[in-house]
Amino acid sequence: MITNTNSHNLLISEPNKYSLENLKSEEMIINLGPQHPSTHGVLRLEVITDGEIVVDVVPHIGYLHRCFEKHAESLPYNQILPYVDRLDYIAAMNSEHAFAMGVEKMLGIDKDIPKRVEYIRVLVAELNRLASHFVALGTYAIDIGAFTPFLWMMRDREHILRLLEWTCGARMLYNYIWIGGLFYDIPIGFEERCKEFVDYLIPKLRETEQLVIENKIFTQRTANIGILPMDVAINYGVTGPMLRASGLKYDLRRVDNYSVYPELDFDIPIGKGEMGTLGDCWDRTWVRMQECYESIKIIHQCIEKLQKDHKRDKDFDPQAVVPKKIRPQAMDFYIRAENPKGELGFFFRADGKSDIPFRCKVRSSSFCNLSVLPALSKGIMLADLIAIVGSLDLVLGEVDR
Repeated sequence: MITNTNSHNLLISEPNKYSLENLKSEEMIINLGPQHPSTHGVLRLEVITDGEIVVDVVPHIGYLHRCFEKHAESLPYNQILPYVDRLDYIAAMNSEHAFAMGVEKMLGIDKDIPKRVEYIRVLVAELNRLASHFVALGTYAIDIGAFTPFLWMMRDREHILRLLEWTCGARMLYNYIWIGGLFYDIPIGFEERCKEFVDYLIPKLRETEQLVIENKIFTQRTANIGILPMDVAINYGVTGPMLRASGLKYDLRRVDNYSVYPELDFDIPIGKGEMGTLGDCWDRTWVRMQECYESIKIIHQCIEKLQKDHKRDKDFDPQAVVPKKIRPQAMDFYIRAENPKGELGFFFRADGKSDIPFRCKVRSSSFCNLSVLPALSKGIMLADLIAIVGSLDLVLGEVDR
């Protein structure tokens, strides 16, 4: 902090919204982050408190900004994919799926993608959805004060990362779903190993549900805390489990019916206010837990399709439709998909002359979900602010980009 002796103002690298002159008697400014463990990444929260009561919260972002959109303006479409992985790095397969679908629709080859490729895409995306929710549930339990569920979630997430590593050689940043196909077919024996894992996982999830969701202490810390009414969620652009926890059955896998999701049977869990008020922190956690069961149902169906209707064939080439040159016609195009944290969207502007997009804008679910934090936090206890931030399930790589 540097004092400007001329103007007697405080100059700091990241300016606060509030200055000391703005504070009332007994109010103070507390900074949570950017290194605070409960902020789930490099996020800084400027918190105005009156004793233990939160008066206002101002998120300060940008600590993980990597110029994704500017990079995308200087790279061919297929070379942008590795950067897409680094947006929501906890669910890179889902992000790749959305980006690849968008470019395929722009090129008009989306109907030519083999069914086996589509089922493999959905299979790995749902595995990654499970891994993402495991991080959300495990770290949230630590925020509230429970340590064992975090170890359980990381143990089971490790199985998923090993399956995905077996598929493409990487644990988190995959570059596996290519525009027009896949990097490679799934390994021989993958379907059987994957089925063994999800069968093992169902009782483990039930055990975690009993330890966390149905725990009396957890319920007291999350029920009736951070209540997000449906109309407020819609107005702020909140999507994903947060929106569904507020009671709206809105899932892009059903709304947009992309890929092979229309052929699969799964439910869309929504909050019901069973332990508190509809749209509270408990509902958001419960919805994520129920979505894990639905992802397991989808994985089972994908495995069955890959073993029966779309079997492995020695002549099958997962790169058969991958275009050698990607040059869409001049157009503005928007694609969206249901990521574990909400709607991930890509806006493309193609000039029709180049294989490099003129513009590639990301609609980040974590960014929109974070924007509602000040509305949820006014008048609450400081300890409850930690419970609310954890229930948002943020990834700052997607917020800052």
